[in-house]
Amino acid sequence: MSTPTPLDIDALLDNRVTRVVVCCGAGGVGKTTTAAALALRAAERGRSVVVLTIDPARRLAQSLGLPELTNNPRLVAPTAEIQAAGGQLHAMMLDMRRTFDEMVQAHASPERAALIIANPFYQAISSSFSGTQEYMAMEKLGQLVAARQWELVVVDTPPSRSALDFLDAPQRLSSFLDGRMIRLLSAPARAGGRGVRRLVGAGFGLFTRAISTILGGQLLADASAFVQAFDTMFGGFRERATATYELLRAPGTEFVVIATPEADAVREAAYFVDRLATESMPLAGLVLNRTHPVLADLPAAQAETVAEALERACTAPMAAAVLRLHADRVALAGRERRLLARFRRAHPAVSVVAVPALAADVHDLPGLRDIGGLLAGEQASHLDPGWPGARIW
Repeated sequence: MSTPTPLDIDALLDNRVTRVVVCCGAGGVGKTTTAAALALRAAERGRSVVVLTIDPARRLAQSLGLPELTNNPRLVAPTAEIQAAGGQLHAMMLDMRRTFDEMVQAHASPERAALIIANPFYQAISSSFSGTQEYMAMEKLGQLVAARQWELVVVDTPPSRSALDFLDAPQRLSSFLDGRMIRLLSAPARAGGRGVRRLVGAGFGLFTRAISTILGGQLLADASAFVQAFDTMFGGFRERATATYELLRAPGTEFVVIATPEADAVREAAYFVDRLATESMPLAGLVLNRTHPVLADLPAAQAETVAEALERACTAPMAAAVLRLHADRVALAGRERRLLARFRRAHPAVSVVAVPALAADVHDLPGLRDIGGLLAGEQASHLDPGWPGARIW
């Protein structure tokens, strides 16, 4: 197998054509930290950047030196590096419900918007409907790009069970809005004349009597009132979903797929890479996060042999333990290399970079800067000397 092409993070961030970087992958693979590290590195290389995170944990806000993140971009106090480069960094955290409310308020009269937002059925689906968080992340991305306030928007996608949820959300929501139940609920409002209203009303009455036994009368009434008030906005939802989907396919957008060196995460990444290719969406490459490169060239078998000899002689027990740990690390690195090799055989054109696991969580700007450096292949500045940067084994 040929040597994988390394993912050149600095070339990606320095390219002024690049306006959107979407960090995607399964949940728990380090998307949020990677997105923040990329945004900081881009700002310290002179770009005006906003990072949109989906992670509700306070640790990212603390890492950026902010008391909290809100649904509106907040300026991160510029580091010396940002000031020297002439860059700027803003950060925000998606508030799914608030973004939904803002979208309703922007596309309905004040009276109708207030009616929709106060509806219990709306309050339920705006907070918990499957795909709403992913759809609202795409909606907020569209808003940030349309504002043209930043040169680069970095997006941390929602921590879904499947990375594909981010791409499937607009279609899923459109299917919901076009569904038979929604059409029946909105039928009275869409009926044109009195005769038609009577005809539709008769059918609607049969429908309501049947479905109310399942949902309950009050929930059905709330749903019907919501759909009829929301009816004129359905087309706008679909148009906006289509526009944002096209933004994801347009020149200037790049996807960075993130995985950890575990079978399920790499398999999920492979599915997502295939989906991006099918949808003609631009892929920058794969970040294989939290890897365990070997720090010495001593083979595992030789380390085990020396450890056994030391243990039999009852000398240097600490050295024997270190050799055992090294042998375990070699075995772990071997498994990770095989996973990567399997991915590369299936996707030989995908650029890859592997980033070593750190001993502790990132909790400040220097930590994010180190992650950015590791992504770009540099040695982290305040880690142990000799700690490796990003690499392909």
